[in-house]
Amino acid sequence: MAYLDHAATTPVRPAARDAWLSQVDVVGNASSSHSYGRAARRVLEESRERVAASLGVDPRHVVFTSGGTESNNFGIIGTYRARRRREPERRVVIVSEIEHKSVSETVRSLTLAGAVVETVVCDQSGTVDVDHLESVLDERANTTALVAVMWANNEVGTIQPISAISALCRDRGVPLHSDAVQAVGSVPVSPRLAGTLSLSGHKFGGPPGTGAVVAANEIDPILRGGGQERGQRAGTSNVPGAAGLAVALQEAIDNLDAHGSRMRELRDKLTSGITRLVPDAVVNSSATGLPGIAHVTFPGCPGDAMLMLLDAEGIAVSAGSACSAGVAQPSRVLLAMGASPEAASQSLRFSLGWTSTDRDIADVLRVLPDAVSGSRSQGRVAVGSH
Repeated sequence: MAYLDHAATTPVRPAARDAWLSQVDVVGNASSSHSYGRAARRVLEESRERVAASLGVDPRHVVFTSGGTESNNFGIIGTYRARRRREPERRVVIVSEIEHKSVSETVRSLTLAGAVVETVVCDQSGTVDVDHLESVLDERANTTALVAVMWANNEVGTIQPISAISALCRDRGVPLHSDAVQAVGSVPVSPRLAGTLSLSGHKFGGPPGTGAVVAANEIDPILRGGGQERGQRAGTSNVPGAAGLAVALQEAIDNLDAHGSRMRELRDKLTSGITRLVPDAVVNSSATGLPGIAHVTFPGCPGDAMLMLLDAEGIAVSAGSACSAGVAQPSRVLLAMGASPEAASQSLRFSLGWTSTDRDIADVLRVLPDAVSGSRSQGRVAVGSH
């Protein structure tokens, strides 16, 4: 068995599991005033301080959430509402065309509240076009509410020029939201470059269902009903989750350099082996992208067929095409990068994580030729049946 879908979720780190378990059986609501509640509150705030220290930010800017999707919704909707409340004319939301659906769908939902969406293109490497962003910002200088650009792409792993994007936004007084879910714990991330930044615990070895927003700029709450998280996010505090997330994040950040080097070594072994065994395979991910992601197009191989054939051999990967209502759709990211719909439907994402080994790479390469041959046969049969 070889698990190469760490970008979807990665195993919980033992230290994070221990931290989570240490709080699971401890009774006490962090909002209660009695001694049990105060003890829970102390753990929650210590976890917040630990997260802040790992990221180099003020603990007051860390808001715990249920994960990356909520964090992106909170950062985008909360910033938009706060900006419109102060300056009603600011209705424009600028977003890149390669965002995760938790960003793109959230931005689209704002059109129901009067937002106007402007989309920024990317190049063939999946890098957001900074010149295009600058031109859109200048054209919409007085009406832009916020910009949303991810730190690193979740499919092909391209790391975005956030420093340049941040400078453009800062010079024009426009808040930047960055989805850093795939980046945190994999590459250096500076939350100070964004007004709001999202992260998700299960991407770096924390408990599933945990996350945070680092919010330096003003954001309006989207969950109401209580005064938790300094009034920014209502809901009973997940004290065990916060404790586990904080420990996992610290461990990931402390080992960032060694982890990155090991992931790059494994990824390069994988991509070189793939191109040796399948000479017409096209590697879409860059050597300078996220160290644990290898995104590959296998011409003539339907992505869903390849995934199933590899799964039958105990290899877990992700298809380059997302499935909606049982109908395979070409990857939006690859289409934005200029790939044909056919190529965008013939891709797989291999993603590595903290438990990955050389054995995983060897297992993939051992079964890959038969999977390619089998999926190409299925593809030919499907074409011939039309």
